[in-house]
Amino acid sequence: MKFLVLPVLPVLLPTLVSAHNAVSHHARQAPTTTSVASGGAASASSSGTAVVGSGIASSSALPSTLTFSLISVNPTAIPLSGIRTGLTQTQSTIALSTTYQAGATQTWVPNAPGLPSALPVPSNYPALDKTPPTDSDLVKQWIQEVMNSDVDIPDIPVTNPGACSNNTAAVANASTNCWWTCGGCTRETDVAACPTKNSWGVSYDDGPSPYTPNLLQYFAQQDLRATFFAIGSRIMERPAILQDEFMTGNQVAVHTWSHPYMTTKTTEQVIAELGWTKKLIKDTLGVTPLYWRPPYGDIDDRVRAISTAMNLIPIVWTRISTTQTFDTNDWSIPAGSTDVYQVLDNWEAIMGNSTKIDTGFIVLEHDLFEQTVDVATGYILPQALAHTPKYNMTPIIECLDMPLSNAYVETNDNSSHPLPLASVQATHTGSSPAGASSTDGSSSGGSSGALSRTNTGPVLLSALTGSILAVVSLLLR
Repeated sequence: MKFLVLPVLPVLLPTLVSAHNAVSHHARQAPTTTSVASGGAASASSSGTAVVGSGIASSSALPSTLTFSLISVNPTAIPLSGIRTGLTQTQSTIALSTTYQAGATQTWVPNAPGLPSALPVPSNYPALDKTPPTDSDLVKQWIQEVMNSDVDIPDIPVTNPGACSNNTAAVANASTNCWWTCGGCTRETDVAACPTKNSWGVSYDDGPSPYTPNLLQYFAQQDLRATFFAIGSRIMERPAILQDEFMTGNQVAVHTWSHPYMTTKTTEQVIAELGWTKKLIKDTLGVTPLYWRPPYGDIDDRVRAISTAMNLIPIVWTRISTTQTFDTNDWSIPAGSTDVYQVLDNWEAIMGNSTKIDTGFIVLEHDLFEQTVDVATGYILPQALAHTPKYNMTPIIECLDMPLSNAYVETNDNSSHPLPLASVQATHTGSSPAGASSTDGSSSGGSSGALSRTNTGPVLLSALTGSILAVVSLLLR
């Protein structure tokens, strides 16, 4: 598994990257050569020129074996040759479609409270891009609530920075502790796919950014919505963009305060990262999210249990083997480690794999950078809209066959979608975990650190090996 370092942004987005500096990012999907889909209009020549429709986009880095299809590309898209590797983009951003008055309500979640009376004040929150201190009165209160909950927090050591290569002991126990980063283990309480084939739970990480309005504009044109996993530090900079996401029918979820590898943090620090982001979203939107995504997918049974005690349900992305993950790797274009052609080749592989599994899927993309939004609106989303068979593209909560209202504490129908704290029991007995799964499809018995449902609420089964994600609600139907 390869991990790459995201460099400092010198000028373009100086306030957006502190959480990303000097840390390894998402494991790259292994390059896969795929054939041009039926009706596609792209090919690659030995000179490194990609032919896209009637136009030509040159890239000396384009491998001669790379082939991908670009169906129904957005006619206003930035040419591929203009989506440059590294931090050289200089396009203008667009204004928000609407700014909202205090008390404004929306139709997507009709029983949601109105927007708060004022936007959050930065002085009332922790410093940006750093794990918040754990000695504040609020964090102490959250810690006490977690410790007094019915959820047992497993005694799993924090991991070292450096992921798998720097964690011999943790890797050896990855299956027991269900460490997703090294092995792809998930629990049935994790959301890793959508239950219905050809359903895509669309999502974007790491915003809000100056380029999120560009993505929202495309959504409005195409009648699309998605799940936005928002970083607290980015919300603090652009709360009005988060409001626009929410008011236009997108799902808003937690992506921590400063985007760390969560298994490297103490229990108290994990609580602070999640608690402050939940609070800021509530203070910005008037609703409290019930879902979150661990940065880099870095989660184990200790972090799962903490999030369960805080009424947060983990969402990762679909992964069917160690080299076949539904990660576009789009973040690596501004990071300088790959180009748009490889990202589109990754997307071609994802589409191919989506037809081979019996479930829907969740893809990892980002709205933090200009390049990632350009490749989404110009190529990935238009191609997905033209896909045959047709994808059902929705926010993740809706791809799980639930209404958008179930994404928030204040509007959730607790009778059909019980909150995690009321419906999940954690145990840690020192034996191998029940239901722990890895990307090779193996599993082991026991109950160490296992999180198991104890009532008839929906049970979300991982689909990493292509098994069907089930929503079990027998007594609630």
